[in-house]
Amino acid sequence: MEFQKSPDGGWGWVIVVVSFFTQFLCYGSPLAVGVLYVEWLDAFGEGKGKTAWVGSLASGVGLLASLGCGLLYTATVTITCQYFDSRRGLALGLISTGSSVGLFIYAALQKMLIEFYGLDGCLLIVGALALNILVCGSLMRPLQTSDCPFPEKTAPENVPDRYSIYNEKEKNQEETMNFQDKGYGSEEKCLPNGDWGRETSLPKSLTSAAHTKESEPYKKKVVEQTNFCKQLAKRKWQLYRNYCGETASLFKNKVFSALFIAILLFDIGGFPPSLLMEDVARSYHVREEDLTMPLISIFGIMTAVGKLLLGILADFKWINTLYLYIATLIITGLALCAIPFAKSYVTLAILSGILGFLTGNWSIFPYVTTKTVGIDKLAHAYGILMFFAGLGNSLGPPIVGWFYDWTQTYDIAFYFSGFCVLLGGFILLLAILPCWDMCNKRLPKPAMPTTFFYKVASNV
Repeated sequence: MEFQKSPDGGWGWVIVVVSFFTQFLCYGSPLAVGVLYVEWLDAFGEGKGKTAWVGSLASGVGLLASLGCGLLYTATVTITCQYFDSRRGLALGLISTGSSVGLFIYAALQKMLIEFYGLDGCLLIVGALALNILVCGSLMRPLQTSDCPFPEKTAPENVPDRYSIYNEKEKNQEETMNFQDKGYGSEEKCLPNGDWGRETSLPKSLTSAAHTKESEPYKKKVVEQTNFCKQLAKRKWQLYRNYCGETASLFKNKVFSALFIAILLFDIGGFPPSLLMEDVARSYHVREEDLTMPLISIFGIMTAVGKLLLGILADFKWINTLYLYIATLIITGLALCAIPFAKSYVTLAILSGILGFLTGNWSIFPYVTTKTVGIDKLAHAYGILMFFAGLGNSLGPPIVGWFYDWTQTYDIAFYFSGFCVLLGGFILLLAILPCWDMCNKRLPKPAMPTTFFYKVASNV
């Protein structure tokens, strides 16, 4: 399946705008769930590990809202990649900033709504705002494929005869009943010789003939319908086998396999700061009056800056996006390991800004996926990767919370988070190093003997 050439503009800019607001409305509140996390701790009185499941499931997998968010994210990224080629990095950077701007605004908005309407009222208002995603979705037009036009609705008169078996059966029965009602169904008839009361043999023969004529086409059509169902089942089974084969071929690509491991480990270790940073400050006894700006808001605004700048860098031909992505993973892991040494608001704010900027690598992740598998397999590959990303989002915060419940400090928890992100970065780095391919490459044998021509210098 081949798509039309990417227009790199036109209606694509409308796609960028509505995708921006879709991610703003969809991910603003789940990413700013750290504000709600502190309220849930006070409201439920449970441990940090158990309470963290609420926020992690809202941003990961397992709930209806998170399922919708996952479908929306994949749709906005895929359609943007179809509409843009030379400006793909810029377009992805712009739409992905929607979630970061939403994080920045929803962090302050949810705090204000809790003060005025309480926790329940806040959640109701946030849910009502999310309904505006329907308006954004109505403006998205998929880029038509060049070899497969959009299917047209089938007119009733164009429906094949095999779908009308039972209508044909009812028609034959109705004709038979009418035939009998016209005088051939009575048992007593006046015969030409004047005998009355004798049962005639004509109606029986005609009736049996009618039933015979009725059953033959009916059986024929039942056989046709059975064969049709068998062919349909075989086709669906073949499509399923093709899908499994395509999935297996994706994992045969060592870069793709390393990419899914890296994104899983990155979300296990990199997502907890956006959820737990407010509680980290409280556990380090940072005073409320020192919090001039919520740490989650700093994280959000720097994520928006990182997504935009990293997306612009991805468009430069001299920059390898895979190495750029790996660099963000390694620096993120080091920053996570530095959180236990930050005991003041200023140091926590700096680390929040650094982590937020590096988390902006989400804008180049679709770009990296496209370069790895191609635009025609992007939707399939990206859906698989987003599943593992959501799984990492779901597991990361509870694991960090359990570490706190076990040790009563976040130090070991963030060492673990940093180790996960660093491990994912180094696995991906090893997968793309050219030295691994050099061992498997063999010099091709020349088809014909090589002839060397030498030019003899003239002394004249």
